Amino acid sequence: MNMTLEAPRLTSHDRCDRCGAQAYVKVVLNAGGELLFCAHHARAHEDALRPMAAEIIDETDRLHRKPEPIDD
Repeated sequence: MNMTLEAPRLTSHDRCDRCGAQAYVKVVLNAGGELLFCAHHARAHEDALRPMAAEIIDETDRLHRKPEPIDD
């Protein structure tokens, strides 16, 4: 059996390193470490971050999703 691990999702506890709002983007740096950004600051700094990023996890699509009903 093959199992694929999904990258950890950003939660409401993850905060933007720039302004403290909820983070929806995580940038894993080539040099090690990571940065968290809200959607606004991720867009504002994207051009500067791309060259130094090993991985960018972008969950900004969650901002536009409609909640799904929960079946009891």
